Amino acid sequence: MPQAKTLSPRELRRVLDHTATRQHAARNRLMILCTHWGGMRVGEVAALLKGDVLNSDGTVKDEIRLTAQQTKGRHARTVFVSEKLRREIAAYLKTITERASTAHLFATQQREGFSANTACQTLNAIYQRAGIAGASSHSGRRSFITTLSSRGVGVRVLAKLAGHRSLASVMPYIDASDDMLRNAVEMVS
Repeated sequence: MPQAKTLSPRELRRVLDHTATRQHAARNRLMILCTHWGGMRVGEVAALLKGDVLNSDGTVKDEIRLTAQQTKGRHARTVFVSEKLRREIAAYLKTITERASTAHLFATQQREGFSANTACQTLNAIYQRAGIAGASSHSGRRSFITTLSSRGVGVRVLAKLAGHRSLASVMPYIDASDDMLRNAVEMVS
C-alpha cells in the first residue's frame, strides 16, 4: 500500500476551502487541522473529549495529554498545541452546544463520538471530494512531520511530537519533495 500523500500548503487550502462549503464544516475543518497542525493520528482525533482540550477556566489547553487508551500504541503522550491550532479549537467550540467535559469533541450526525474507522472514512472522503489524489486520513500526520523536517526540526524532536518511541519509526513519515532536494543541493556551494 503506498504512503499517504503529503499535502502542500496550497493543497491544504484547497481541502479547507472545499470543507467550508459542506455540511459539518467547522467539525471537519478542525478534525483535518488536528492532523495537519497537531500531528495527531485520526484515531486520536476521534478519541478526543472536550475536557482534553479545555482548561477549567474555559481556555484552550496548549498541551493535550492523551491517555494510553486514546493512542495507537497504548502509550500516553502529549500533543503540543500551537497558538494557531488553539484559535481553531476555540472557534470550533463556539459552534457546538454540548457542554460536558466528558463529551466527545467531535460527534457524528447521530450525536455520538466517532470511531477511529468512521473518522478515517470521513477524512478520506473529504480529500477525495476535494480532488486531492493519493491523500488519506494519514496525510495530515505525514504533512505535519514532513513540514517540520523541511524546516530543520531534528528527528528526535519529530519522533517525540509524533508519539513514536523509536527514531526509526518516524523516518517513513518524512517525504522528500523536489523543493527540499533543490534547497539541499544549494547548501553545497
